[in-house]
Amino acid sequence: MKNTTDPEYSGTSGPEDATAASQSTTPREGVRSSFSVWLREVGEYLKDRFSLEDDKAQRDEVVANIAKGVEFRGVNLWVLIFATMIASLGLNVNSAAVIIGAMLVSPIMGPIMGIGLSLGINDFELLKKSLRNFVLMFIVAIITSTIYFFISPLSSNSSELLARTTPTTYDVLIALFGGLAGIVAQTRQDRTSTVIPGVAIATALIPPLCTAGFGIATGQLRFFLGAFYLFFINSVFIALATYVMVRFLKYEKKVFIDKVRERNVKRLMMAITLVTFVPSVVIGFHMVQVSLFESSADKYVSQVFNFPHTRVIECNKRYAHGRHPSQIELLLLGEPLGEEVVENARSQLERFGLTDTELIVRQASGEERIDVASLQQSYGELLEEKNRRIGEMSSLLQRYRVTNVEVDDISREMGAMMDNIRTVSLTKGITYDVAGTPGDTTLVCVVTPRDSLRAIDRETLIRWLRVRTHVDNVKLFVEP
Repeated sequence: MKNTTDPEYSGTSGPEDATAASQSTTPREGVRSSFSVWLREVGEYLKDRFSLEDDKAQRDEVVANIAKGVEFRGVNLWVLIFATMIASLGLNVNSAAVIIGAMLVSPIMGPIMGIGLSLGINDFELLKKSLRNFVLMFIVAIITSTIYFFISPLSSNSSELLARTTPTTYDVLIALFGGLAGIVAQTRQDRTSTVIPGVAIATALIPPLCTAGFGIATGQLRFFLGAFYLFFINSVFIALATYVMVRFLKYEKKVFIDKVRERNVKRLMMAITLVTFVPSVVIGFHMVQVSLFESSADKYVSQVFNFPHTRVIECNKRYAHGRHPSQIELLLLGEPLGEEVVENARSQLERFGLTDTELIVRQASGEERIDVASLQQSYGELLEEKNRRIGEMSSLLQRYRVTNVEVDDISREMGAMMDNIRTVSLTKGITYDVAGTPGDTTLVCVVTPRDSLRAIDRETLIRWLRVRTHVDNVKLFVEP
């Protein structure tokens, strides 16, 4: 019998036992441990990449900077008026470049971001200041644009004006993400980046205000309501984005010494938040539903009503929520479809997610064909008018043009005709009277002789220039 006190049989594990135990746990636990380490490294890498702590400005500095931009007085107010005039001109002449320039100039983002910030940090005084200046900004912009469109000789509904009357889901998303980008840029120490100008362009706040003024000036209520609706939606979601980012950054809320006043202010700000944000979220959700319905309807019409001899020339989509069904109304032109074909098309509505949708199909009768012909005639007349205007502009441009080829040819011809001419200078332009009224085209010719003692036949040269350039009014100057 072995003695258990012998060191060879002691309870202490030797090196061989430790190695064996280690080898028994390596395959599974080692992989699990390595995977955990890898996940932790990836998490730390992503946290470092997406961190907003780098270049982060102090809370008080951010609040002071936004509060400064809230105030509409002096320079800011005049810049707003000028930006509104620029945007109105751009909308009037249908120029996207001019509208973009106005959005860059406009200081309209200040009060909106001030509202979101004040709600996020519980600053009632900043909220009152922001709301007061927001209303002032709105009134000044509306009055400025209304006055401009009231006196402007151009009153047609351009595509840029029409684009500012119907808000879509994309407008909501642009305002939301634009507001997030704007407040993130405002919370940095370096605010010289292009983020704020980019947000001003993307969210497009000033053009809807100008369109609302156009609606008032021309008495078109739908323009005013649609543009105001778009402006309100954009403003609310920019403020909402600012509020969300301020809470995400955990900015310290303002503390009141008077607890009763603090409770009343909190209740009031909560009421303002609910009254402002909740309806906008509901409206935004409704707009998403409308967009989904219209997208499904377009897909349905393009796939189901794809016939070789029949075309859909008009498609009206009306989304309804509640007891009344949504409607898709189509006007078809070409070979008439049988009732069984139309019923088959109705049976496919459910396949495209249009379960509660009513399909109305109108097939062009003789009278409707006449209407289509009239429509084509109207388009033909419009195209003819545009071609006429292009011709007039080309003719006007031609009056200003004297190309190098013409001057080159004329100078050689004059040199061959009169050997005493050394240099020739030609300029063609429009003569204006003192009232600014354009008159005839004038050709100015300056000739330098080779020999100043020899005379140049001025009358012959003037007559030849009239025939050669087709300009009756020719002014000839001979340098000494």
